[in-house]
Parts: sequence; C-alpha cells; structure tokens
Amino acid sequence: MSLAEQLVAAWGSWGPSMTPDADRVAFISDRGGSPEVWVQDVPAPGATDLPEARRVSFGDDPVIAVSWSADSAWLACAVATDGGVRTQVWVVRPDGSDAKRVSGPRERHAELGPWTRSGHRVVVTVPASEAGEPTRAYLADPASGELDLLAVGDLIHVLDLSAHERMLVMRDGPRGHEFCVVVDRESDDDHPVMPRPATGATEVAFIRPSPPGESAPGMVYAATEVGLPRHQLIAYPVDPADWSRPPRVLAERPDAELEALDADDEGRMLLLVWNVEGRSELELYDTASGRSEPVPGLPGAVATSPVLSRDGSSVLLAVEGPQRPRELWRLDTAGFAWTRVTAVPELPPVRLVVPTLERYRSRDGLEITGWLYRVPESPAVSSATGPWLLRSPEPPATPGAAMLHLHGGPESQERPTFSPQHQALVASGVAVFAPNVRGSSGFGREFVHADDVHGRQGAFDDVTAAARHLVEIGVAAPDRIAVTGRSYGGYLTLAALAFTPGVFAAGVDICGMSHLLHFYEETEPWIAAAAVTKYGHPHDDREFLRSISPLEQAERIRVPLLVVHGELDSNVPIGEAHRIVAALRELDRPVAYLELEGEGHEYRRASSRLELIQTMRAFLAEALGVGGALGVGGALRSGS
Repeated sequence: MSLAEQLVAAWGSWGPSMTPDADRVAFISDRGGSPEVWVQDVPAPGATDLPEARRVSFGDDPVIAVSWSADSAWLACAVATDGGVRTQVWVVRPDGSDAKRVSGPRERHAELGPWTRSGHRVVVTVPASEAGEPTRAYLADPASGELDLLAVGDLIHVLDLSAHERMLVMRDGPRGHEFCVVVDRESDDDHPVMPRPATGATEVAFIRPSPPGESAPGMVYAATEVGLPRHQLIAYPVDPADWSRPPRVLAERPDAELEALDADDEGRMLLLVWNVEGRSELELYDTASGRSEPVPGLPGAVATSPVLSRDGSSVLLAVEGPQRPRELWRLDTAGFAWTRVTAVPELPPVRLVVPTLERYRSRDGLEITGWLYRVPESPAVSSATGPWLLRSPEPPATPGAAMLHLHGGPESQERPTFSPQHQALVASGVAVFAPNVRGSSGFGREFVHADDVHGRQGAFDDVTAAARHLVEIGVAAPDRIAVTGRSYGGYLTLAALAFTPGVFAAGVDICGMSHLLHFYEETEPWIAAAAVTKYGHPHDDREFLRSISPLEQAERIRVPLLVVHGELDSNVPIGEAHRIVAALRELDRPVAYLELEGEGHEYRRASSRLELIQTMRAFLAEALGVGGALGVGGALRSGS
C-alpha cells in the first residue's frame, strides 16, 4: 500500500453529541470509507480500554452531523444528498430503527438545527430554492414527522430556544454580517444581542438561566465580533419586562479569537475554545464568579466540535494534529484528566512533517502567516513513542520544488491539522506552504473583511508575496513553484495564473470559480444571496466582477493546469470547471481535467480523496520536474 493510500485510510472521528447523562456518545466517523453515524459508551475517566462502537446505518448518503435529543430517544442527522451540497435532515433511533426524513422533499436543501431543551422536537431550516424566496425554520416532530413553522427570514439560522420555547435565538444576514437577535415568541418582538449598526458576525449563541445575582431571568452567551476587534465572549440579559440592559464582554484576548462555546444546562459553567494563530486553547469560565481557568494538556494541536455535558462534569471534543487524524477525547472538568474515547488506525511508519508557522509581508505591508511543510533531507522511520515528539525537518541545502495551497472560504483558516494531501506531496519532494491570505478567519474582524469586494486585489497580492517568500527563505526555486487551492482557493489559483503570469510554474484548481457572474447565475440561491457582501453584487458590481474573473483573461494562462471538480457540486457549479477547461483547450494550452463522480463541493469518500491526491502528485511531479514523474493523461477524464 502506498503512503497516500495509508494516509487517506487513516480515518477519524468527530462531531460528538452526548446523552443527557453523558454516558453515551454519537459521532461521525469515516472508518468505513465515508462519513457515517456511530454510537458507543463514553469511557470513565482514566479508562484505557476503548468501548466498542456500533454503526447506525439508515442509508447510503454521507452523514455530516449528528445530534442526540435531550430525552435520549432520537438522533437527528444532517445527510448529504447523493454526497452533494444539498442536505436533508433525518431522525433515527439510537439502535438504527424508525429512520425517517423529516425535512420535506429530497430535492430541497434543509439544514439541521438544535433540539428543543425537552428533546421532543428538532429545528429544521429550509433556505430559498428560488431567488426572492424567504428562508423558513420549522420544529419537526421526530415521531410523526409533522413540521410546525417557527420563523421566517432572509438568511436565518436558529441557534437555540429557551427551556420553555418562548425565547428564540437566531442569526440572519449575509456572509460576515450575521446579526443575532432574541425573539420573544409571545410578543413577537425581536431584540438585537449586539447594538446596531455595527459590522461583524455572530455565529455561536445560546440562552441559559442567569447566574446568581443577576436580575434578568435569562442570559444569552455569544461568541461575536460585532463592533469588536475579535470574536469575544459576551453576555446579553434576557428579560421580557426590561430589554434595556446592554450586552457586556466577559472574556477577550488580544492574541486569540473565541471560535467555540458551550455551556451546561444551568449556565454556571462555560467552555471556551480559543484560536491562537491556528492552535487551540481551552478555558472553563464560571459565570457566577467571572473567573476562568485554562485547561492544560490538550492532546493535540487543534480542537473542534466541543460539547460540554448538561451537568458540566465532562467535555467531549475532537482533537487532531499534523501527525494524527481526528479522534475523540473526554475531559473531566473537576480534575482536568484526559481520557481517549476513540482511536485511529495504525499510521504509516514514516516521519510525518510538523509544519512551522511562517510570517511574511504582502505588497501593502500587511503581515500574513502560513504553515510551511518542508521536505526532509531523507525519509526517516519514526521511533518516537508518541507522535507529538517528532520535530519538523531541517530545510534542504538547495531550493527545490514547492506548492502553495490556498484554502477555501475565504472565511476559513489553514491550521496544523492532519492532511494526507500535504504529507503525500512533501514525501514526493514538493514542499507545501499554506498561507492564510487576507479574508481568512482567526485573525480578527479587520483581517477577515480586508478582501471584501474591492479589496480583492490585496488577496491576489498576498498570493504572489507568498511565492516570493518561499524563494527568499531558500525553500523553492523561483521557476518551480505551483499554486493550488480549493473553492475560493481554486479561484485564487486561476486568478494568480491569469493576472500574474510568470510567477507560477503550474496550477491545480479544485472546485474553484472561473467566472463570478456565471457563479452567481448557477449557484444555489441562498449561497448567492449570502455572497454579495464578500464578492460584490452581480448587478451593481457587474463590470467589476467581470474584471476579476479569470475566464475573461484565460489567454494569459500558459503553464500546465489541472482542474478538478465534483460531479454534483451545486455550490460552485461544475460549469465553472467546464468553461475554463474548454477555453484553454481552444487556445491549445496544457490543461487536464479530473471529474470526481458522486461528489459535491466536499470530497467525503476516501476513494475520491485518494484519486485526487494521486492525480495531483503525478501532475505536480511532471510540471515541477520532481524525480519519478508519472504521466497523468490516462487518469484524467474529459468534461462535457
């Protein structure tokens, strides 16, 4: 088995949801080759034997999220229809019985929301299927499948309901401008959690009883950047008799963003997950005293999907790092003891690279950071007893081949996680540099909005400055650097090749936009409506969007290009790939195309991810002159 096959086969576990007594956990794992729901007992603190996990099977489509009802009777699951962008909401008993779709017709997109605190109903949100339609949120009865209308709005997402379902916490608005409100369902009034007008986004918020000493009966806790320099923890009093009390900041850090937040049922303990330049740090916050305590010993670099038990006694979360896939761990909040909940398969006995955090300046002086995976001088077998003891390799004596990898979003972030793609390319002799160009999350409100609409040129400059940085530090020869990326990163890849020819020797565009006006015409309506604040309006900014669309300057792309797209992608529709490939073939330029069958915008099946890595590796080996290059023509399929 090749290294790429071993790395892709290294399945993980993530997205935990606990029963009220915290004795059992449901989670997502791709140990069968595609994401599915699994259920197992939660090991006691300090236990070394892992409980047996059981798969909950109710269909062939990938499952992307699972949530256990508060009465323990049901699991609610978000399922990717045919593996594509559109999702459905299913409910199923924990033993796998009584499975049913509760989100309406299969062809409609529907999103999974929270359970009511009683556990008897779950929120299902159905975005518009046509331009101009509203988004509707429903309460779904898992037993009968009956849907009761809960809320209507433009781009609404229900975040939480109070214990007696009178108060509704939800957010609305386009990308980067998601405002949060509390809706009093009895009076039908809504109250903003943060003052208006203010820019920024609130993505996480929930309502709990107020701590002792507070006059308001309830409190909304939120991780928000609205009117703030970074995502911080705020508290907003909820009192139907007096809505005049302002929100206040409970926790903030100048060096980090609050990226995840959870609470126990009583609202006495809050779990805070801080993002510190890509690495995770945890804190427990006591709402009565206002004191927080750092959690030591996180068993990995990055923590995601944290869940605090209803009684506050334990935390479950997924942890990963560059040398180990996602696995679930339990934290005992009383003694800060860590216990492994799930394992990962045996990893290949080679030294996987630990990236280093690099800093460089863009054209306008803005500091950009990125994770650099250097090529080792020679392969080495790991002899360390634990993966976190391994060090990053020393830089090679002479500059070699390198690849920029640009993440999607752009409101995403490259972090030191487990990446079979990066590790396989480094092992083949291609260094990987993954910068967080402006527009990335994790670095504050000003940074994430720095590329909005007419700020796009700044992101283009960040990409070319990254290539220059690789040359300046001696990692790459100037004529042996490729640019690659997925989604928005694929768009940046095409833009770099079209707008700055001569900088890069090759490119790999994975599900990227080639023409922003076509993207607006063909993407899902709710995606188009949310994108205007980031990219521009398809009518008001029409000529500007045309000017920054790589397809308009395809004749300037002269270096080898590999285009990859999922057959079922309706986020960035497949026409974006077909048009750029057809234009370059008409110009007789070196372009190859890989279409992944049965995949949407995310490639969830292990077989698809392996095919992508193998194709990229062969393509870049040939394009960058890396030893042992393999031809890629036979592996690629033509688009229509």
